[in-house]
Amino acid sequence: MRYRIEHFTAYDYSHSVSVSHHLARLRPRATACQKVHDFRLVVTPEPALAVDDLDYFGNRVDRFSIQVAHERLEVTAHCDVEVNCPLWTPSQVSPPWEEVKAGVPRDRSRDGLAAYESCFPSVIVPVGPDYADYAATSFPEGRPLLEGALDLTRRINAEFSFDPTATTVATPVGEVLENRRGVCQDFAHLQIACLRSLGLPARYVSGYVRTEPPPGRPRLVGVDATHAWVAVFCPGIGWVEFDPTNQCVAANNHVRVAYGRDFEDVSPLRGTVVGGGWQQLTIGVTVQPCDEKPPAGTPAPLSQSQSQSQ
Repeated sequence: MRYRIEHFTAYDYSHSVSVSHHLARLRPRATACQKVHDFRLVVTPEPALAVDDLDYFGNRVDRFSIQVAHERLEVTAHCDVEVNCPLWTPSQVSPPWEEVKAGVPRDRSRDGLAAYESCFPSVIVPVGPDYADYAATSFPEGRPLLEGALDLTRRINAEFSFDPTATTVATPVGEVLENRRGVCQDFAHLQIACLRSLGLPARYVSGYVRTEPPPGRPRLVGVDATHAWVAVFCPGIGWVEFDPTNQCVAANNHVRVAYGRDFEDVSPLRGTVVGGGWQQLTIGVTVQPCDEKPPAGTPAPLSQSQSQSQ
């Protein structure tokens, strides 16, 4: 499956910004199952300096600095990505989860190190008995790892309500577990907390997911959003991705942008500004399969907005 993706971000400041420095993780990862045919990052005002490199987790990072006074910043990522990921199915046998827990690799390979580091608490994701207790139903003695992970995915989807008003980016995972409400980021963090609390390696995946418009309605520009899900490391198979928000194994409908321990490692855009005062944030995302015709005469994307202090 091949996608055209546009991710638009704008900051409107109440006071002029004299200098700003930014870091963007908006470039999809190039992997064995994902090919990036084109990526363009358009920034207004034009940066005085722009470079790209890899972060610790292997994600492509674009860094840029703006050195002219401005009251509005616009960042638009244009992507052309092809995804061809094998789909794990329950017919594929994985080791018992206790065996995986006891044999988490500690070698210096990328997967070995990533798996070992993904067993521990991180900035946002805690570990503890409450999360282990919730996960225990999905992981009885001797159950294959990936069967248990899939069952946990289904339970979170069934037992938690998707509610964009219930949480913020600062809501602790413990509150999500207690209140049983949240969004994709919350459900990903919760599932990771449950898996790590059992001693199993799990990491956070950020990206995009293909969404379907209601029957008989055209796909609209700017109404999609960034998405989050979970990857579990299984010896002999590799990283297998589960989406608790959509109750599925992530495959060709998902576009991977970044991997990390939690959202803190993969934030799409962050920066430091001098000046600015209050700011208004506007975000719009469009995920368009290339076999579909783009809607004609569509306005600039304006899918979500919020005010926050600098």
